[in-house]
Amino acid sequence: MTEHSRPVVAAFDLDGTLTEGGSVFHWLRRIAGTGRTYLAAMRLIVPLTIGAVRSSQWADHAKERLFHALLAGRDVERVRAISEEFALEHLEHAGRDLLLQRLRWHLGEGHDVVIVSASPEIYVAVVAERLKAQGALGTRLATDPRGRLSGSYLGKNCRGTEKMRRLGEWIEERDYGVEPVIYAYGNSRGDRRLLAGATHPFNAGKLGRLGALRRYPRTRAFATT
Repeated sequence: MTEHSRPVVAAFDLDGTLTEGGSVFHWLRRIAGTGRTYLAAMRLIVPLTIGAVRSSQWADHAKERLFHALLAGRDVERVRAISEEFALEHLEHAGRDLLLQRLRWHLGEGHDVVIVSASPEIYVAVVAERLKAQGALGTRLATDPRGRLSGSYLGKNCRGTEKMRRLGEWIEERDYGVEPVIYAYGNSRGDRRLLAGATHPFNAGKLGRLGALRRYPRTRAFATT
């Protein structure tokens, strides 16, 4: 079977790929307030800094500690409502035209599009729905029996190896019958495993030769014909 006769999946990272910069800290500010969010971040400045530099489990644990400080005990439906408003505003103001055009091209070609992000799935799903993507995979948030956030992840932070695992799980659930062609778009170290597992990987980062994904073709080089 040739590549042209196989189904196609296009996987897009969110922060720094489909949109400019990060969204998580801005989302936390919307949920918990600016003052409380900055105070919590300052108290965790050491693990957050180490996580930013070393990535891997350091980043996962530091982010979860920040989530626990700011989200634990909050009503999930209230957070969901705020998250929907935040996600639509963020997409409108921070969307990257080139990548959004590329996503629309994939949809126009009949490809299945999925957003795979370390950002909370509670608003990644909103972005995916607005963009008419078929799937949304993000970091899931645990809740207690009362419908309140525990402040912990449900499963793992959707970064690195977990991104590729979740994408593989999503593809398996689609039951294509054959292995699909995978296009993948990312911008940071957390996307390396995703791009390494793709048929056609693209680097959407802005650091060029200094970036963690420098071995991959830049998105400015892709063609939509």
